[in-house]
Amino acid sequence: MARVVLGVSGGIAAYKACELLRRFTESGHDVTVVPTAAALEFVGAPTWAALSGKPVSSEVWDDVHAVPHVKIGQEADLVVVAPATADLLAKAAHGQAGDLLTNTLLTARCPVVFAPAMHTEMWEHPATTANVATLRERGNVVIEPAEGRLTGKDTGKGRLPEPAAIFEFCLDVLDRGAPSGDLAGRHVLVSAGGTREPLDPVRFLGNRSSGLQGIALARTAAARGAEVTLVAANVTVPTPAGVKVVQVATTAELRDAMLEAAPSADAIVMAAAPADFRPVATSGHKIKKAADGSAPSIELAQNPDILKELSGDRAKARQVIVGFAAETGDETGTVLELATAKLARKGCDLLVVNDVSGGAVFGSGENEAVILAVDGGPTPVPRGSKARVAHAIWDQVASRLDR
Repeated sequence: MARVVLGVSGGIAAYKACELLRRFTESGHDVTVVPTAAALEFVGAPTWAALSGKPVSSEVWDDVHAVPHVKIGQEADLVVVAPATADLLAKAAHGQAGDLLTNTLLTARCPVVFAPAMHTEMWEHPATTANVATLRERGNVVIEPAEGRLTGKDTGKGRLPEPAAIFEFCLDVLDRGAPSGDLAGRHVLVSAGGTREPLDPVRFLGNRSSGLQGIALARTAAARGAEVTLVAANVTVPTPAGVKVVQVATTAELRDAMLEAAPSADAIVMAAAPADFRPVATSGHKIKKAADGSAPSIELAQNPDILKELSGDRAKARQVIVGFAAETGDETGTVLELATAKLARKGCDLLVVNDVSGGAVFGSGENEAVILAVDGGPTPVPRGSKARVAHAIWDQVASRLDR
């Protein structure tokens, strides 16, 4: 159980912090909510107190004998400010200490995460840009805001990321500490999910990939400073904040999206599971059962090998390419023997091997793997969260980017 401080500043998105608070408390964390006076205009203190089980104040003058303006920050394992308005970011960057939250930010020695929310013009203003850069230089984590509907009729970048995405991000920080920023200035391309090849308007050929590992790879890469393009194939889980998402359905669409984004990518991770085959013909209407009980015959064609194509025709010098192999082992070889042959056949630099015997890995929040490299031996990744596995993969990628 971690001691989490949830700072809430005065923006309309403050109501979403209630959902973030619920996720922390229901997962067993001890949460202290520190709102600004402006935040209390949007969500009142009784709400925060009821949801956290603790008294709530925005002032340094309450319970002075307990020295809350110092102790709250000193005792925290994580401070997350959601929403973080332009005003709050400016005060934090300049070390102001006019209320309990800004005092807490000055005394915290744990990781600090800011989840900004504001209008696009405010986010893009040079002052905000400079303040965000200052906070990041000091080791704070500033999540990129999402794009979408803002207050009124406005849309654009500046929307608070969904509470589920912020929560998952914070769990990564609690597990690993503040991101290193070793992917700053890099563009990474990640695929996630499983493709579907339509048989008719209601049926398809597909696989059991949930996209959770690919989502974790995109989220952790963004946390480490990368510009991330995520090509998501039929993924239903929330996508990470601050990531460009391209939605696809079929293997052909996945191939087109990957080839389009590949030329600018420093690293490519093919975590998606493309369908190996597609129907030669797709019915325009639902295929009906035959009266005599016979089953239709479906002719299949092999889909293109996207990983092999990307590896064989690299659009950028020193581009690092990572593939995935879901293996079960058979009479021709063990999981690692089959994966080693696949690594040589595909031509990628790294191959992440999952033993999926019995359906393991798919849809689970945890994973374990072995990372094979063309320039070194196998690296086992013990069972843990998919974010932890993602970081292990990025560690391998980062070490090769400057070779």
